[in-house]
Amino acid sequence: MTDRAKGIFAITASAFGFALMAFFVRLCDEFGGPVSSFQKSLFRNIIAFAIALFVYLRQGADNEGGASQRMFPPCMGAKAWFLLVLRSVSGGIGIFGNFYALGKIPIGEAMTLNKTAPFFTVLFSWLFLREKASARRLLWILLAFVGAMLVMKPGFQGTATFATLCALGGGLGAGIAYTCVRELGILKVNGAFIVLFFSAFSTLACIPFIAWQGADPMTFAQTLTLLGAGCGAAVGQFGVTAAYRFAPPNQIAVFDYTNVIFTSLLGFAFLSPRQVPDLLSALGFAIIVLAAIRSRRT
Repeated sequence: MTDRAKGIFAITASAFGFALMAFFVRLCDEFGGPVSSFQKSLFRNIIAFAIALFVYLRQGADNEGGASQRMFPPCMGAKAWFLLVLRSVSGGIGIFGNFYALGKIPIGEAMTLNKTAPFFTVLFSWLFLREKASARRLLWILLAFVGAMLVMKPGFQGTATFATLCALGGGLGAGIAYTCVRELGILKVNGAFIVLFFSAFSTLACIPFIAWQGADPMTFAQTLTLLGAGCGAAVGQFGVTAAYRFAPPNQIAVFDYTNVIFTSLLGFAFLSPRQVPDLLSALGFAIIVLAAIRSRRT
């Protein structure tokens, strides 16, 4: 497999992982009372932290006995640490902005604004990493975004302006975070440590808000669904971290839109009442697949 093919596979796996996360977060509300966004985010991050810690420690043990330690913290420079902090802050803003918006505006609007992340990723990788995108690749990303809008059907009625800005800020934050991930990959920083650092940062950021609001009681079923959300988030984090180590955003960002297809299929298969895609959604799926295939060939 070429590095680009590996990047496509990894970002598609990441899209599936984040779709699982969204599915389990949505499922959580069907098994008990309301659970705050910060409490959901805590589960999202703490499970990813535990998995990343296990992988990181295992890799560290495997690297003992003369193997290169270049990509591990003892050998990282100031630039790598700065990028890790920036990635964590911007990624945290992206998560909280999206979670807040999901509770205030229609889900289609929130998801559509959050899906501006691939555009921002390509833009920032061009501005700061000098990784230019051809007009044809930008066209396929735009076409995939149009397909996503057909699936999510945002209303954009102009209400809840602050929540709308939070959703857009979520996409912007994710774009900055993924650009940092790309640069960290170029610097050969350990991928598990990138996920570990971000998950630890986001977990700690949730705690003051939960302490201030008070923890919401959860049923056993809700706990299980949020554990599932955390596992999905871990797959998503590891996938996107690996993807941008293999290939620049301008080559693979369009495949991030497969998340819309995975999310819709999970809703159709498992949620009640069954969320059956309509004609516009089917057209949107076809456009996303077409854009991904055409982008793969350019």
